Amino acid sequence: MSGPRWLSPTEDRAWRAFNRMQTVLPAQLARDLQQDSGLSDADYEVLSTLSEKPDHRWQLRELAAKMLWSRSRLSHHVARMEQRDLVARDSDPDDGRGTTITLTDIGVRTLGAAAPHHVESVRRHLIDLLTPEEVTALATIAERVVDRLEAGRR
Repeated sequence: MSGPRWLSPTEDRAWRAFNRMQTVLPAQLARDLQQDSGLSDADYEVLSTLSEKPDHRWQLRELAAKMLWSRSRLSHHVARMEQRDLVARDSDPDDGRGTTITLTDIGVRTLGAAAPHHVESVRRHLIDLLTPEEVTALATIAERVVDRLEAGRR
């Protein structure tokens, strides 16, 4: 049996920088989002994912799967968002045991007001620091890693 394939100095530098970026970038984006719109990162993720469907409606189980959240976590978070009238929860007409989550008019307006600030934060803290070629490389790398990991979950 062969030993571990240790990282080269260049690979180690890349890994450590990436690992640190995974900590500091999302934290900064979350701070900006909270400051600019009063939304948490989780709130924004729910609202923006709901907005992907033309009718702004998802089955709770499908939404949880899309977001890689447990149904329980999503259900609890949706309950808090319902109190602010950002989303509505209804019985699923196609599955009597299921639930649908819908973006409300207030949720649409809230997301519409938050999105420009959030995109500017993403630009300021990531996109504008890169060349167009680096942005393309980042997309290629991220898609390759995600595709590999998602294939392993199936």
